[in-house]
Amino acid sequence: MSNFDYDLFVIGAGSGGVRASRMSAAKGARVAIAEDRYMGGTCVNVGCVPKKLYVYGSHIHDEIEGAKGFGWNISGVDFDWPTLRDNKTTEISRLNDVYRNILSSNNVELIEGRATITGPNQVVVGDKTYTAERILIATGGWPMIPDIPGKEHIITSNEVFDLDVLPHKAMVLGGGYIAVEFAGIFKGLGVDTSLIYRGPMFLRGFDNEVRNFVKNELDQKGIDLRFETNIVAITKTSDGRLEVELTTGDKDIVDCVLAATGRVPNIASLGLENTAVTLDAKGFIEVDSGFQSREPSIYAVGDVIGGPALTPVALAEGMALAHNLYGNDSTVKQVDYSNIATAVFCQPNIGTVGLSEEEALEQGYGLNIYTTDFKHMKHTLSGLNERTFMKLIVDKNTDKVLGCHMVGSEAGEIIQGIAIAMKAGVTKAQFDDTIGIHPTAAEEFVTMREITRTAG
Repeated sequence: MSNFDYDLFVIGAGSGGVRASRMSAAKGARVAIAEDRYMGGTCVNVGCVPKKLYVYGSHIHDEIEGAKGFGWNISGVDFDWPTLRDNKTTEISRLNDVYRNILSSNNVELIEGRATITGPNQVVVGDKTYTAERILIATGGWPMIPDIPGKEHIITSNEVFDLDVLPHKAMVLGGGYIAVEFAGIFKGLGVDTSLIYRGPMFLRGFDNEVRNFVKNELDQKGIDLRFETNIVAITKTSDGRLEVELTTGDKDIVDCVLAATGRVPNIASLGLENTAVTLDAKGFIEVDSGFQSREPSIYAVGDVIGGPALTPVALAEGMALAHNLYGNDSTVKQVDYSNIATAVFCQPNIGTVGLSEEEALEQGYGLNIYTTDFKHMKHTLSGLNERTFMKLIVDKNTDKVLGCHMVGSEAGEIIQGIAIAMKAGVTKAQFDDTIGIHPTAAEEFVTMREITRTAG
């Protein structure tokens, strides 16, 4: 038994922190976790979970519109924003309690309040000081607001889920996951929506064909896409609306400006200056492959270390850390960051795993590219114009599938299964030998026989 109050003191009760704390406690460690905001972190409260619920809600508009082709005559339909918002809040409250129960049932002590590190083995919460053999920082990220005149009128993903009134007209600033997803949510809920992005095309880092396909789909859904454009200033008008001046010289009047322009590590006032912890050039905590910082007693996982900002990644890191620190065997668990599947819940969804075509070419591969672009069977009767796109990127020399990409209904659900095959090193021949499920969109992945083009 050490002379410290705890073996492990975790700061941040989000995905990575909760997973690391409960797994460590299950292995016999004495663990406390501090949280000053909400249980479950970004994902549960202002991220993945409420976002997906809003995506479901916003997609119902298309379902109603497409119902006519299936014989359903639906009239007198209207949307009530407070109902969706408040039902979401009820579900989030339930999940907050689930997280509390997870901690208590695993003998993790929950300390509510802002934690400050005052030394390599010491943390202060409120007026009480705690000591720990090890400290884990799992405080995640925080939305960044651009420094422009009128930025006080901008909201972020922290506030957008709980708006008192749904705006009639909204402007979304940014070109990443959150920006593209919320442009679709707003539009689906009946909001006149524009998306402003300073670059030539959104979703940087995704396969270029995927990006262009999504651009066309969002465009035909009526989202006003404006690339190579930025906001110069925002001014509140006499009637409470917002006048937005753009770099193009245009001035738009909107009810809401949502900035989704990136996230920074949530480490303000954490007390890192009282330790030997160092930050990289982008402000993320520097750690080694075992998530240990330059201060030997302090570790960090999740968004705060600058890796893939995905909930399952934080979970995997938390599990690996708990195993390596408190496991009963000598094996060292490393997180494999290759072939991490991800989804963007725009409408239609993006699902992707492996390399983009551009990444594969940069790595020197010679490629066989297979693509297909079609109208989903459902929309032959719905009358909606939404299309589906699929792409396989194959190494010419080994026949190994290097990348798999989809834009379409339930793309994330479909790609999750393919990600397992990708992890196992699947080849195109094995895709071809697999008998499809008919009629589904997913079967197209095992029926693409003709090479669309070669590259590299």
